[in-house]
Amino acid sequence: MNTRILVIDDEKEIADLIEVYLQNENFQVFKFYSPTDALNCIETEKLDLAILDVMMPEIDGFTILRKIRESLHFPVIMLTAKDEEIDKITGLTLGADDYITKPFRPLELIARVKAQLRRSTKYNRSDSEQNENIIAFSGLILDRNTRQCMLNEKPLLLTPTEFSILWFLSKNRGRVIGSEELFHEVWGEKYFSSNNTVMVHIRHLRDKMNDSAEHPKYIKTVWGVGYMIEK
Repeated sequence: MNTRILVIDDEKEIADLIEVYLQNENFQVFKFYSPTDALNCIETEKLDLAILDVMMPEIDGFTILRKIRESLHFPVIMLTAKDEEIDKITGLTLGADDYITKPFRPLELIARVKAQLRRSTKYNRSDSEQNENIIAFSGLILDRNTRQCMLNEKPLLLTPTEFSILWFLSKNRGRVIGSEELFHEVWGEKYFSSNNTVMVHIRHLRDKMNDSAEHPKYIKTVWGVGYMIEK
């Protein structure tokens, strides 16, 4: 079955352009100029990824993102006309996996879409041994096959990116993982020291896990170095 991608942008020319490039990659596109019209699609269709414009007159992209993250965990890429750090932080905090600033090059967007799709399926690979697919410690259980996470016997709702981060840190318990290494592993892109994407996702993970940065049970910050989960 074709990969199914939702596109919401009230600027018709941009939405149409994105649709053309996605269809050229054989993706099935659900395109909407109105976020209100898209809500039914979100509830009824099995989607693999969403591309959301932030600034829309009826309902903004952050509101749609909140709606998606109430129960769904596919990757979300935000489109913003503002090159402002607060928009990026807001989107990442609410559960977005990536963002791109308008105007953008369509091929760059396609590359980011493919990267997110690879990331969302990376931990669903079937391995020959069950213990390679499950990590369990201190009340936390991660299942790489189903991408499900349990914390103290309760489901922990994570985005694909959040799961990837937590899996990599958990798999390397006892070792400090630098921000650059973590970014390269999860995002597969070159890391710049000014990039705070890792920090925002770590903070969001801690919030979901009810973990404390000052007295962490799970994710510990090693200042000036990176992050670690102790054995």
